[in-house]
Amino acid sequence: MKAFRGEILSVLEDPAAAGPEAIRHFEDGLLVVADGLVLACGAYAELAQRFADVPVERVQGLIVPGLVDAHVHYPQIGCIASHGEQLMQWLERHIFPAEQAFADRGHADEVAGFFLDELLRHGTTSALVFATVHAASVDALFEAALRRDMRIVSGKVLMDRGPDGLCDTVASGRADTEALIARWRGRGRLGYAVTPRFVPTSSDEQLADAGAMLAAHPDVLMHTHLSENRGEIAFVAERFPAAPDYLDVYDRFGMVGPRSVFAHCVHMDDRALSRMAEAGAGIAFCPTSNMFLGSGLFDLAQADRHGVRIGIGTDIGAGTSLSVLHTLGEAYRTCQLRGASLDPFRALYFATAGGARVMGIADRVGSLLPGQEADFILLDANATPLLARRCAGASLHDRLFALQVLGGDRAVAATFLRGRRVSVPSRSVSRLGLDARR
Repeated sequence: MKAFRGEILSVLEDPAAAGPEAIRHFEDGLLVVADGLVLACGAYAELAQRFADVPVERVQGLIVPGLVDAHVHYPQIGCIASHGEQLMQWLERHIFPAEQAFADRGHADEVAGFFLDELLRHGTTSALVFATVHAASVDALFEAALRRDMRIVSGKVLMDRGPDGLCDTVASGRADTEALIARWRGRGRLGYAVTPRFVPTSSDEQLADAGAMLAAHPDVLMHTHLSENRGEIAFVAERFPAAPDYLDVYDRFGMVGPRSVFAHCVHMDDRALSRMAEAGAGIAFCPTSNMFLGSGLFDLAQADRHGVRIGIGTDIGAGTSLSVLHTLGEAYRTCQLRGASLDPFRALYFATAGGARVMGIADRVGSLLPGQEADFILLDANATPLLARRCAGASLHDRLFALQVLGGDRAVAATFLRGRRVSVPSRSVSRLGLDARR
């Protein structure tokens, strides 16, 4: 048993619906951890006597729940900041060649370890992660996550239409998926997601099989892309002319439900959003990726009108940073361009309890409630001279907003998994075996 004393902030529910009561803030708080779980979290003055015999670590900064990334591609980490065109051309030019390399298990192991260490350095403790079509890419990620004791949900990509080296078949996709579920179910803090890349890369037969596997395994998620780019949407509309919208294609194959997470959802009509809300499906809002590829601006106000659940995705490699904090700043800018304003407390909810709810893990992480796993981070409002100047004497609201706009990975002073401070190895260019001049 151990306790941490400092300023503590968590957002238990969406403040847009629940109001200010959703925000839980203790200027002088105490977080008590026992066997990796939160035993108590509250005001120090109220808990100090009860836990007088527990060792206390005094921390400087703001304690918040570990960040949740609701959509990210680990095999694309080496393609971040790759110049390209629109989505389909960018995939063909950069992403598909990079993902072909994951047929090599050694390559997958190296990238998985680097990726997870970077998540931790950026304060992300839980993530919903795309792998590749290769089953070994999932094994590599899960083994690395198991060693680090991270809460990671992932799955083998299903795509029986695509370039050489990145295609499976309906039969092999099912066999690999079933074997992976059997191999990893119940191990550590791992979870599985049935993962069709998106409609353009799967046959009708494979989409139907993905829906069947989702139905057969009530403990797995469904993770895919939806309505990201107008070219992609036009392709799907031409292939399924009878479908009223893109979401309906997934729906007819049994993939729209409370365990479904759809990344992007930039160009959505009201019928589709109403159906998502009715089904309990969630959206991973990926602002940096949507702007980088010129896909468009996600309409949060439209999603709100239908009550759709929202999480935040960095979507590396189209996204421009693994920092969920930075991505929240970009989410604010997206909303501004849509004529709305994203409150920083609501943004933090999307990045913690909200993202956990989208991933179906809100009972385990995201709020620092008793019984949850003690994943949390320490944010430093003095991480840079500019941030320190901006935050000097500022209100909690303004400090939190400044951390989201100016902070990034530099503002993450420490990351804790189940109450254990994580030590992330430093990685120099020479250690990675890279040539910085290339």
